[in-house]
Amino acid sequence: MGKKIKISAELEELVWEELKDEDQELILEAKSISNDAYAPYSNFQVGAAAKLNSGRILKSSNQENVSFPVGVCAERLLLGYAGANYPEDPVKKLAIVAKRKGEEEWASVSPCGLCRQTISETEMRFNQAITLLILTPQGHILKIPGIQALLPFKFEDLNG
Repeated sequence: MGKKIKISAELEELVWEELKDEDQELILEAKSISNDAYAPYSNFQVGAAAKLNSGRILKSSNQENVSFPVGVCAERLLLGYAGANYPEDPVKKLAIVAKRKGEEEWASVSPCGLCRQTISETEMRFNQAITLLILTPQGHILKIPGIQALLPFKFEDLNG
């Protein structure tokens, strides 16, 4: 008989007033850059903002391409830029927001599988978890202590 393995994760759901000022700033930066998303095919505008250990804030939006799947998600574009331009400065926090073009309300969003693995690789590269802040349509913020909560069976877990 096989052995059962239970995998669980804990997330925090916070209201705006419960966020630290630096977390509010990251969400606001992600909201702002989402307006610059190039999403003519999906009309799904994603914004991401990262705070590096040094305090530097970087931001990005998704960039689509008619030759699907050549487009790049906001999270992967941002983490790639951070790694290429600040290779000694780990990402500490990553805020993610999304909305549909022409709508005022924020949409549900969660990093796709490629982005989850990229976040995992970035955590592994620097041996440091990245706190994720995800805005919900209700205006709450999901605070996730690291990618393990969203990707419990990562490629690198297979090596152990």
